Amino acid sequence: MVGSSHLSSYDMTLLSGFLAVISVNLVIAFYILMAMKEPSDKHEPDPKFLADAQASVRQSRPNEAEDSSSAREKEE
Repeated sequence: MVGSSHLSSYDMTLLSGFLAVISVNLVIAFYILMAMKEPSDKHEPDPKFLADAQASVRQSRPNEAEDSSSAREKEE
């Protein structure tokens, strides 16, 4: 960098930190823009994954009701 030899070590540390933050933010913005450009109809969830997830949710619901009632009993 031109003129960077005149900066103190503290100023160089600040400058390199700011440049690191800016470059990471640029990469994140690039990934966000690329994700927004992808067609949404291209992505379809896996039917087996959906079936397993729905079955898991159905199994966990009765247990949650029991857990919350047992937690209430413990508080009393």
